[in-house]
Amino acid sequence: MVDEQAEGIIPAEENLVCSAEDIVCMPSSDLLARLNTSLTGLNDEEVEKRLEAFGPNEVARKRKTPILIEFLSHFRSPLVIILMIAATISGILGELINAIIILSIVLASVILDFTQEYRAEGAAEALRKRVTTTATVFRNGTKRDIEISNLVPGDIIVLSAGDIVPADARALSARDFFADQSALTGESFPVEKTAELLTPENITDTGKWSNYLFMGTSVTNGTATAVIVKTGSSSQYGEIVKKSVEKRPETEFETGLRKFGYLIMQVTFALILVVFFINALFKRDILESLLFAVALAVGLTPELLPMILSLNLARGANAMSKKGVIVKRLAAMQNFGSMDILCADKTGTLTENRIEVILHVDMEGKDADKVFLYSFLNSTYQTGLRSPLDEAVLKYKTVDTGRYQRIDEIPFDFVRKRLSIAVTEDNARLLITKGAPEEIDKIISRYELGGEITGLTGAARNKIEKQYRDLSSQGFRVLGVCYRDVEEPQSTFSIADERDMIFLGFIAFTDPLKETAGESLEQLRQAGIKLKVLTGDNEIVTGKICQQLGFQVSQVRRGRRYVDSVGHVMRSIEVEPINIVRSSEIEAMNDVALARVVEGADIFTRVTPAQKNRIMNALRANGHVVGYIGDGINDTPSMKVADVSISVMNAVDIAKESADIILLRNDLKVISEGVIEGRKTFANTLKYIFTTTSANFGNMLSMAGASLFLPFLPLLPVQILLNNFLSDLPAATIATDNVDPELIQQPRRLDAKFIRNFMITFGIVSSIFDFLTFGLLLWGLHLQDVPAQFRTAWFIESLLTELFVALVVRTRKLSIRSRPGKYLLISTIGVAALAFIIPYLPFAGIFSFVPLPLWLMAALLGITIVYVISVELTKRYFYARFG
Repeated sequence: MVDEQAEGIIPAEENLVCSAEDIVCMPSSDLLARLNTSLTGLNDEEVEKRLEAFGPNEVARKRKTPILIEFLSHFRSPLVIILMIAATISGILGELINAIIILSIVLASVILDFTQEYRAEGAAEALRKRVTTTATVFRNGTKRDIEISNLVPGDIIVLSAGDIVPADARALSARDFFADQSALTGESFPVEKTAELLTPENITDTGKWSNYLFMGTSVTNGTATAVIVKTGSSSQYGEIVKKSVEKRPETEFETGLRKFGYLIMQVTFALILVVFFINALFKRDILESLLFAVALAVGLTPELLPMILSLNLARGANAMSKKGVIVKRLAAMQNFGSMDILCADKTGTLTENRIEVILHVDMEGKDADKVFLYSFLNSTYQTGLRSPLDEAVLKYKTVDTGRYQRIDEIPFDFVRKRLSIAVTEDNARLLITKGAPEEIDKIISRYELGGEITGLTGAARNKIEKQYRDLSSQGFRVLGVCYRDVEEPQSTFSIADERDMIFLGFIAFTDPLKETAGESLEQLRQAGIKLKVLTGDNEIVTGKICQQLGFQVSQVRRGRRYVDSVGHVMRSIEVEPINIVRSSEIEAMNDVALARVVEGADIFTRVTPAQKNRIMNALRANGHVVGYIGDGINDTPSMKVADVSISVMNAVDIAKESADIILLRNDLKVISEGVIEGRKTFANTLKYIFTTTSANFGNMLSMAGASLFLPFLPLLPVQILLNNFLSDLPAATIATDNVDPELIQQPRRLDAKFIRNFMITFGIVSSIFDFLTFGLLLWGLHLQDVPAQFRTAWFIESLLTELFVALVVRTRKLSIRSRPGKYLLISTIGVAALAFIIPYLPFAGIFSFVPLPLWLMAALLGITIVYVISVELTKRYFYARFG
């Protein structure tokens, strides 16, 4: 064998690989020759060589990251890095208590995040287990069952109903063969597979490759022999799996949080450097100056943000679970609330993913019970594996068939595309045929209407064809029904007996809309979320369903002028589809054109997984926060692209494992309810960010400025850290705060630029009042010679302003019109009370505090009240200017 290959008789392994387009268009004899195989299969020696060349038939698996590395990766956040640096410097400089507090907060936050996210590691393994463990293969000229991992390109496999296709394969022969590709394409109906060649013009839509069998799809009917052409990760299934285990791109919230972290890092380092060097130049103690600068850095940094985020997210996830939404990845909660576009398939999301009989009519479109009766008899007495259409007929309603007896049947095949059964009714014999209308048309010569049988004329045939077109244009799957009386006392029937039939009517099927679909879409619209339908189904079916839900899918426009038979000048009326983009149109667009199209169009039909990704990437590039809901294998790559991925409980394993959020009910209504919880979580997170950045920035800026002209440090490092710790205590309860209705009506974003403007605007107001306090203490009370009293007074004032500003900036409304949460209010009042009494407590000396006269306490309270009023006015100005 080795010598033959060296001489070029056997192709080298790279030549065994064909493009998918070549495979479906190549005659089977040429394909077998290209793969160097035959209908008797490969021999064991050749199999070993190909296993070595192509590897086992296994889908890609993500290299498992050691648990320690996975845990340490959670420390990469800029905010966490700042805190770790601050804790390290504090420890080196002897501030062990401060270092322990900071490290404890960081560690608790990281552990909470890590334990929530570690669950999704089994995604690739779940996908692998979906595929069957053995396959029937010809080896050495004999049929045998082998492990699917040992399959190689060139193996000849045998498939029958109930099997799962173990690798990508080209059909060599097929009989009554149907495959369920819904997990790959999203189509509700099984697809017929034949051995017929495709032409190059018919290969653009892979879902329509009638001679190609996709790995992981299931066989619903018939038998087939096929040659394996692609295995493992080279298969289309494998390509999807590889994408599902790749690192997902950064989501919108993660991007915003990273930019916010960098903003804080830049401000912090700039402040440290300026304060340290200026204090050092003023000949102050170097160690004291460094401690003061580090304390300012810790004071400016929102060190509780990681924990606040985790607490907010955990509480939101718990609230969402009560509404039927399970959050697997906590960070997705923020994106869920910010989502403004939801991409979804039609099947199973807007529809029930269940085939039902919708009507049974005669050639004039009138309801006809006889059409259903004969359809029921046909579905009841056929002995092959029942299709979903047959199951739908039998479930529609029960018919008494006691007076009918089965004689014989003419099985379905893909050439005739119809099935006939022969029955007796009393002493009469009937041959009843049900199948594709275009094939029924070939065997009818009469029609029955209103109980009368008439010879088929051209006009009648046109009427039948029109009725078929009308039903199809409504998005229905349509079958024709015909029959004839059998005079001869025969007991067996053949295809030749399907002749001179009487057309009876049509039976139509649909995948019904969910009862809650319309209400759910309206809720999404009210929540500011736009639905984009991305489906593998055709534009007729999809357009009809979307039209029922209020999507505009066509428009009437006036066409060209013409002169009618009596000389009148007329203008034609044309109906053209709008808002629908087909796969072929997407294929022809570059990314710039697609970015424009995705803004206006809401329905995308016959799309491939790769095209779904292009659509969502275009939407994200346009500034949208994109969610994607999916339940099939083909949805997993799109889940990686979306900002937030959503699946349902009855989805395939890989879809559930890849999802950030799982719905316990496959209902868009659940999504809208979950989004509200996500927005509450997001709103409360922003409250903490706004409070800490504005108040901390103002206070730290004031201290940095004061340190330049005061003969002493305005606050000692330990006082700064205590101030920061006490002001953060109420923040720990912010997850329980009430959220104003207007804050959850529309999606919101974590915008670092907006936060910067907020921090500067309100920080300046805070600093102005800080300097007013300095003036009162220095020139009004002459405390420049009493550093302890100065520091105690300013500690109280800065703590009070930071506490009460939280109650102001937590809402866009006037503060008294927005009721804060019970725990936030209690903790704020409690810490404020502590601020007034702390100078009088026994341990006050540890922090270098001294008692203050009551009138000074009253003056500090008055400054705080004026400050709160000023912040209210500033808030009105800020939102009027910056939105």
